[in-house]
Amino acid sequence: MIKLKNVSFKYKSSEDKVLNNINFSVKDGEIVAIVGKNGSGKSTIGKLISGITKLKEGEIYIDDLEVSKGKKEVGIVFQNPENQIIFNNIYDELSFSLKNMEKSEIEDRINYALKEVGMIEFKESDLYSLSLGQKQRIMIAEVLAKKPKYIILDEPTTMIDSQGKEKIYGIIKKLKEDGFTIICITNIADEILLADRTLILNDGKIIHEIKKEELMDKAYLLKDFGIKNPTILDLLIKLKENGINLDLKEFTVNELVKELKVKLYNEKAN
Repeated sequence: MIKLKNVSFKYKSSEDKVLNNINFSVKDGEIVAIVGKNGSGKSTIGKLISGITKLKEGEIYIDDLEVSKGKKEVGIVFQNPENQIIFNNIYDELSFSLKNMEKSEIEDRINYALKEVGMIEFKESDLYSLSLGQKQRIMIAEVLAKKPKYIILDEPTTMIDSQGKEKIYGIIKKLKEDGFTIICITNIADEILLADRTLILNDGKIIHEIKKEELMDKAYLLKDFGIKNPTILDLLIKLKENGINLDLKEFTVNELVKELKVKLYNEKAN
């Protein structure tokens, strides 16, 4: 479990706190989305949990161990993959942080990570020959090779085309199935649908928490803070307004069509 208690933070360049008394926890196996307008402090939370930015006020615990002490099982992937690349070759990139391990262990971890993101055939390829979406998948693989328990995705698909986004959404779903705990910092509507809970951040404070099953009833809260509703959520709301109530688990178009077919069949049978 990740737990934040009374976390506040102020950058030296600013007089105001970017985070103000933040309290929340993330249970093992959960996906939690953190959303909010630019400058609301979303990315700062990710950097504090991962230990990139030093915590000065409040407490953060990773499995009951303070973030400033001991080994942290947290990996983080940022918005722009090109800012994270160190080496030109994919194998060199992934093996760099594993250099103190036995060669066989390095091979096993790299193979595992590349398979998880669907990029095993690129193992010996040139990173700069890849598309932006493929580069981001390699950055996720680099984190997975370290075998963290927790993964922070900081706006992972903002710069990527729709096809690349879908690939990464599939990876996120698979990681959840594999037992990873994920914090997704985002303002992209479809990424909110992947989350078990969504936290809305405003002026450095968490002002709303929306559980997945509450999304339809509380979708207006997202719009209040400039976050566009996922298209499928708007469709479900319109259907509900017209007397058609559907309860979707995955919020996918395929599931929507399937549930509509079932409902129409049942109505025809009656």
